[in-house]
Amino acid sequence: MEILLNGKKENILKPITIKDFIQAKGWEPDRIVVEINLEILSKDAWAEVILKENDHVEILGFVGGGKNI
Repeated sequence: MEILLNGKKENILKPITIKDFIQAKGWEPDRIVVEINLEILSKDAWAEVILKENDHVEILGFVGGGKNI
């Protein structure tokens, strides 16, 4: 099954929840936002939403920064 992840085609072997997909990728859940088909998902929905063929998925990560004082 094929999805579009951050603008690139990616094959996944079977239907999988967003939560399991994030864990499989090794991403830190507290540092990302997930958008599927132009809809931002709440973290509560990650365990319920299952990726489907041709879903457009955007994963946005937060990066800390600033100056040391």
